[in-house]
Parts: sequence; structure tokens; C-alpha cells
Amino acid sequence: MIKNRKPYNKKLGKISEFTIWSVDGKYIRKYIDPEFTNFGQHYKYYFIPPNEFWIDKEFGKHSETKYFVDHMLVENRLMAEGKSYIEAIDMGDKVERRERRKALILERKKELNPKKTKIIDRIHLNLLKKYSGKHLKVWVVDGNLVRDRFRIEFTEGGHDKVYNFVPKNEVWLDDDLSQRERKFILLHELHERYLMCLGWIYDSNKFNEKKSAHRSASKIEYYCRHYPKELDKHLNLELKRNIDFNSKN
Repeated sequence: MIKNRKPYNKKLGKISEFTIWSVDGKYIRKYIDPEFTNFGQHYKYYFIPPNEFWIDKEFGKHSETKYFVDHMLVENRLMAEGKSYIEAIDMGDKVERRERRKALILERKKELNPKKTKIIDRIHLNLLKKYSGKHLKVWVVDGNLVRDRFRIEFTEGGHDKVYNFVPKNEVWLDDDLSQRERKFILLHELHERYLMCLGWIYDSNKFNEKKSAHRSASKIEYYCRHYPKELDKHLNLELKRNIDFNSKN
């Protein structure tokens, strides 16, 4: 399209079928679309090729690329399914906020550790026996109570390798999740947790970080959302990996 022109600064990496480009936002706003902001994807901006994500060149001390990519993965998928831009951006914003808050949690050197048995008992709502056993437990939890007592940032799901208030060898799913979403979030959390057990970092400001557990989990979640027949196979694999690791450690 215009790949040999000024908008393209640098290829930042790939995730799933998408190539991520750093672009010259000033040029785009002057010559192509004055409404272009700090990032965009095809269904929002027609001039962006379908398999590309564009991010305005960053000048700040801390890169936000990983958050923008998380946002666009959701936004692009929902708009491809026929959802409106308003619906898609709302969900994209939610995912972006969640990841920003997780990053803040992981950066803190000291964490409150208010593990109270009675509180945990109240938070546990439903043990998903299909995915649980001696070495791993998957719980549907009272998300509102988690946010009240532990972390306002908790949404959708989490595990003991990210949140220190989650008991050892547990994965939590927010009761606010729809049944339709539950398996996809569980796949994400299990994949991410297993890689963190192996020593991978949660995420990195370097987009092409090879051992980013969150980035890898986002990729497999995205794939299975597009190929839902593959979901159970990947979910069972991640479940087995977590159980095998826990049983040996």
C-alpha cells in the first residue's frame, strides 16, 4: 500500500498473523487521516492493511507497545465478528487496563499478603472438578470480594504466579465471566502460569522478548478464539503441563 512511504518507521515484531509496525503518526495525521491517534488496526482505519497493527513512534521513557497490542488483538477480533467499534473499544480498554494494572503489581517490591483462611473460603465459590485434582485447583471465585479485600485490579482470571494472595497451585476465574468466555480465559491463565513456572517473565517492555509468558498466552488465546475446535486440545495440554510440573515440585 504505502509501505515505501514515510509512515513506516520500524518493524517491531509479530503476534499471530499480525505484523506490528512503528509508524510516523505526525505524517499520517497530516497526509492520510487527522483522526489517527497512538495506535490503530484495519477495522478502525481502512488504510491500515488487514494483517498489520500500527503504533505511533514512542518518545516516552516507558514503552506502551505491549498494552496497545493487547488492546488491538481484542478490538480487531470483535470488529471482524461484526461488533461495533464502540463495543470493541470498550472491551479493548478493559483488557488494556487489566494488563497495565498487572504490570504495576509485579513491579512492586513489597506486597501485602493478607491470606486469611476465612476470606479465601468465602472467595472460593465453585471448584471446577473437571480441571482440578491433587496438584492443581481451578476455582470460580467471587470477583467482587477479591476486588474488595485484595486487589481492585483483579478481572477475568489469575493465578498464584502473578497474585500472591492466590493460594499455591490455584487458578482463579472471576464469577463475572460468561460461560462462553471461561475456557478461553482458563487457557490463557494455564499457559501463562506454566511458562512462569519454567522461569519465563510475565511480560517485558521489549516486544520481541522471547520468554514473555503473557505474550505467548495472548497468542494461543487469540488462535483458539479463531479456531474454537482447537480449544479443548490446547486446554487439556496446558492442564497436563501444569499438573505434571506441580507434582514434581
